[in-house]
Amino acid sequence: MKRFAQLLIFLVAGSGLFLFFQTRNDIRMVQLAQTSDTEVEKKTVEKAPNDNDDIAPQRPLENPPEIIKAAYATGWTAGGVQGLNRMIDLINSTELNAIVIDIKDYSGQLSYRTDIPQVEEYGKDRELKILRPNAMIKKLHDNGIYVIARQTIFQDPILANARPDLALTSSTTGKQWKDNLKVMWMDPAGKETWDYNILIAKDALARGFDEINFDYIRFASDGNLNDIKYPFWDEKTLKRYVIRDFWKYLRKALPDSKISADLFGLVTLNYGDVGIGQNMDDAFHYFDAVAPMVYPSHYAKGFDGYQNPAAHPYEIVFRSMSEANERLKHYMINAETSTSTEYYLVKKPQLRPWLQDFDLGATYTADMVKAQIDATYAAATGTPAGWMMWDPSNRYTKAALQSE
Repeated sequence: MKRFAQLLIFLVAGSGLFLFFQTRNDIRMVQLAQTSDTEVEKKTVEKAPNDNDDIAPQRPLENPPEIIKAAYATGWTAGGVQGLNRMIDLINSTELNAIVIDIKDYSGQLSYRTDIPQVEEYGKDRELKILRPNAMIKKLHDNGIYVIARQTIFQDPILANARPDLALTSSTTGKQWKDNLKVMWMDPAGKETWDYNILIAKDALARGFDEINFDYIRFASDGNLNDIKYPFWDEKTLKRYVIRDFWKYLRKALPDSKISADLFGLVTLNYGDVGIGQNMDDAFHYFDAVAPMVYPSHYAKGFDGYQNPAAHPYEIVFRSMSEANERLKHYMINAETSTSTEYYLVKKPQLRPWLQDFDLGATYTADMVKAQIDATYAAATGTPAGWMMWDPSNRYTKAALQSE
């Protein structure tokens, strides 16, 4: 059984945790509590000697895998000798070929030092999780591992504290607005926030990260939303168009880079923007990989007739990813002949879902973890299908993975 710390998972589980369910034709969301396992990971960090003596930036991995099979690691895990070695050993001994590492998590704190003046000014008091990022990348590349940097965007307390003029404001208090967990958010329409995050992404790519995985690329979804005052969004433009314009801006700022997007699992079945601006069909235009978080535990009682969707991992993932693959197939038909300079900027995007390797709603066995992988492949119907595995404690079920 996974350790108790694994229960402390719910701020870092992608773009916020929601349960999805369908009643007739309505799909609704129910938010779960969110906490962090940062302190648990921090206690296990083991620093290497000469931590501040980093090496030169690295080149991207030669011959990267076409189909990504990744596991997530916090900055604390990846920044420590013991944690990084454990992840490398897991990847080298299984079918995994990639790792997703937090470089900027829900706290807004960047995991390492940079030469970006704003980052160092706004986060000067932060704790560094990764002291030698370039050396870390080299070690992973030396093992043939594809390295993905996970970067959160609009949920950013560091930036909100430093630049309240860019943040959501409470109409009641006149101060920064906070969600149910007292976390501050940026206005998704603020281009200065866009540019700030692009600087961080460019820095990461220059160090040798092979891909940037963007998370929290959406409007806030919980708390007193009616109390929000937006400094930039006019509240008339559809949220979907605001987020779409940001995605387009990202792609044009990073035209030759590999970038991916984390989306609510619900977007696979919903053709609107689920109230937060995210539409999967829009994401195909701008990202090399689209990553819906189809954790079975996040589908609430009654979804597709299941009293406990978490106990049916194959069925839940297959249903979501089948619909997603049908939408991708139609997108690629149109993209093949498009000459637009605004849309269809990525001709052959991939679907790469986040899968569950943590206990919630059910005790997840190796068979249940593997069932999600099998469902991902079955739903792909010939389309290349990768996946990313999420366990906030970074203790993965090796028996669920094929051995190498």
